[in-house]
Amino acid sequence: MPLSSADPLVLSYPFTGRWLARNSPARRVPSHGTDLMGSTYAIDFVAVGEDHRGAPLSLGAALGTEPPEKFVGFGAQINAPIAGRIVESYDGAQDHVARRSQLTLVPYLLTQAQRLREGVHGLAGNYVVIDISGEGPFVLLAHLQRGSVCVRDGDFVEPGQQVARCGNSGNSTQPHLHLQVTDSTDWRHANGLPIAFRHPGAPALPAESEIVDV
Repeated sequence: MPLSSADPLVLSYPFTGRWLARNSPARRVPSHGTDLMGSTYAIDFVAVGEDHRGAPLSLGAALGTEPPEKFVGFGAQINAPIAGRIVESYDGAQDHVARRSQLTLVPYLLTQAQRLREGVHGLAGNYVVIDISGEGPFVLLAHLQRGSVCVRDGDFVEPGQQVARCGNSGNSTQPHLHLQVTDSTDWRHANGLPIAFRHPGAPALPAESEIVDV
């Protein structure tokens, strides 16, 4: 989807392979139905196979939880989408089992209030934040795999440099990458900022459920 705004932050895709866009700000703003913690223009990406699914469907998927390792994206390399300095990171949150069944989502939703109370650690899980100028904007990459964050606060990263691997930590029901840009790392008061991704011709946002091949 071409952009109408003149000032989105233009990023490179932080992965390679085939990924499905979810909760795209090309569909609606706020993209996740809330402005909480600067998520106004956030977008999610789910790695998929040739069948455009994150993992094969099975009876187990319909009735119960699934190991995150079953999913194409779990452990996929995540790269810096722009140059900048790592100013915040966390790598201690566990990766959850995946939940695609409505039956398994009910008990998960009952724990949502606890994740909200925990703030960025509860919601983002394992994450890194890149400051692109020394005073922002700030790029958040979230739901990373535990033990995979390979940068430290203070490190300078270049576009395409590995920072972690895709996981299922924080507020996540199946392995995916959550990306957002904010004007602050004071998460309770941060404002979300619009984004775009490099495409042939002009920067653009993937539409909802669009497949991105990188």
